[in-house]
Amino acid sequence: MSSSIEELIYLFSRLPGLGPKSSRRIVLHLLKDKNNLLNDSIRYLTNIKKDIKHCICGNIDIQTPCYICRDNKREKNKICVVEEISDLWAIEKTNTFKGNYHVLGGILSAVDGIGPEELNLGVLFEKCKKEGEIKEIILATNSTMEGQLTAQYIAEQLLESGVFVTRLAHGMPIGSELDFIDEGTLSTAFKLRSQFK
Repeated sequence: MSSSIEELIYLFSRLPGLGPKSSRRIVLHLLKDKNNLLNDSIRYLTNIKKDIKHCICGNIDIQTPCYICRDNKREKNKICVVEEISDLWAIEKTNTFKGNYHVLGGILSAVDGIGPEELNLGVLFEKCKKEGEIKEIILATNSTMEGQLTAQYIAEQLLESGVFVTRLAHGMPIGSELDFIDEGTLSTAFKLRSQFK
């Protein structure tokens, strides 16, 4: 096998969710259909590299501000804070949130040397300082220890701002059975229980 093909396989294997075997299959499939699939892939990747822009909210688009920030029908006074762009896309798919977003670009992690300075926090805090502009910040970080720590840090920084800070509810997923739920999720579900209506 040529070193170029090996390098391409290695490159694909660095993508999340792909190991060496999956990467090898993808590369072989691309090379098998090099006149169509490979050429199209190269063209799309080249265009994305050239056209992609980062919005002030942390999202990506071919324009800045991004399509969400440009949408005048959205509630501009509500911001949902997420860790990564993939989290924003996941929430958008549910069609339940009609405000704006703020992508942190990661989470606080002492082990990885990621402090507040490495996250996209400055813009968020500046927005919250403007009198009456932001009414609610919804913290939608993951339920990991680092996600909880990041949410706590943001909430503490916004204590004096007068902005209402909320956190996504955590607990039992719909359709789940008690004996299949981990202790942390079950414990959180008990702590965050609400009145049955």
